[in-house]
Amino acid sequence: MTRSRWAPYLFLLPFTILFLLFLVAPIGVAIWNSLHATKSSGLGFGTARTVFVGVENYSRAFRDSDFVTGFGRVALFGAVQVPFMMIVAAGLALLFDSAVLKAKRFFQFAVFLPYAVPGVIAALLWGFLYQPSVSPLVGFLRDIGISADLLAPGTILWSIANVSVWSYTGINMIILYTALQSVPREMYESARIDGAGQLRIAWSIKLPMIAPAVVLTTLSSIIGTLQLFNEPQVLKSITANIASDYTPNMAVYATATLGQNQNLSSAMAVILGAVTLTVSLIVLRLTNRRTMVADDAV
Repeated sequence: MTRSRWAPYLFLLPFTILFLLFLVAPIGVAIWNSLHATKSSGLGFGTARTVFVGVENYSRAFRDSDFVTGFGRVALFGAVQVPFMMIVAAGLALLFDSAVLKAKRFFQFAVFLPYAVPGVIAALLWGFLYQPSVSPLVGFLRDIGISADLLAPGTILWSIANVSVWSYTGINMIILYTALQSVPREMYESARIDGAGQLRIAWSIKLPMIAPAVVLTTLSSIIGTLQLFNEPQVLKSITANIASDYTPNMAVYATATLGQNQNLSSAMAVILGAVTLTVSLIVLRLTNRRTMVADDAV
């Protein structure tokens, strides 16, 4: 009897150890580092020592205009990229779930394939297509009379967004399509008997039934937007229009490596984590409220 009582905890023990070791412990170390600073006595020529400075690193982070501007940049990025990607992913999932499209397996694989390409490789591939001197895409646009500089200051953010949409639409489509497969087909038949067409069924039945999957993919996309790093970091090597602190995540990395300030970078990382958590909770709260209102209306 005693052995049976302790069995669930034994099964949970490996997960608990890994969770504490690789999630809780790093967060604790980051918070501890953010509250300390390495200072030298004797005008900088003395022995370096770590001292408690409280919120000084957080104050420096908030006074860093480039770091704060990075949040505005990713907010603009997400406000356009996330809705567009989710609309495309949902549209493809609905298309694959219908009886209109033939060779569904092939097209599903084709849409999902970009997700299998590592983010760095995808950024390198699109970086080649963005460079005016070698890009067949830019050359084609030039031949038809369109002058496009995809690495210009006003377009580079949307060039990065294009890479993200290309890379992650496939996995979001698969999640939504899988959710659609669990919807009872009898609901569609009843709707057709009542005279509903494909668009009406998709809007009034399919999308509401997969609302949890839509929330999940939207939330993960928002979190990915706030943590944007790979694409701009790679494209930074081919254009001067991306600074080392172009996004908050890049600012954390640059401060820790180029700036050699682990304590300030830890404070920036904690701020980024807090913003990500706050935005996630707000999105969940809004979606839950809308779901409750829809249920009450029904």
